[in-house]
Amino acid sequence: MESVIQQSCFDCVLRPDRLFCDLPSDALQAFDGIKSVSLYPRGTTLFREGHAARGVFVLCEGRVKLSVCSETGKRLTLRIAGPGEVLGLSASLSSRPYEVTAETLENVRVAVVKRKDLLRFLRDHREACLQVVSLLSQDLHTAYDRVRSIGLGRSRRSRALRVH
Repeated sequence: MESVIQQSCFDCVLRPDRLFCDLPSDALQAFDGIKSVSLYPRGTTLFREGHAARGVFVLCEGRVKLSVCSETGKRLTLRIAGPGEVLGLSASLSSRPYEVTAETLENVRVAVVKRKDLLRFLRDHREACLQVVSLLSQDLHTAYDRVRSIGLGRSRRSRALRVH
């Protein structure tokens, strides 16, 4: 891991297109104050399934593979995360272990926020708290759709098309 000069979120040209990054100025300034930006090379594990959540990782550049491990040790890739995604959010907020393993697929730039700093930030900035609720809700609906497609062999979209 290599630390980099602290880049402000205000300087990011992609910020308006990213849900968690598009905060009001006061909240974004506070977020800038609690994050540390680091570069990680390809193949780095940001966090591991089952380990205590120490914070969240906002992916600024690059891609990260999210996977889970079975009891027999077989690894299953859940999805590939891209720029703008917040990783480790659910585990950090619930003070539970990370649910997945996050491994970099290429060189990435990541903003890391420690759990205690994140909780204080969310208490102080309700608009950020609402965006976190939205992110967690999106994650939940994505999980429902995946379970539906695996368990029922079809997606919500294909079922909706048949109903109309």
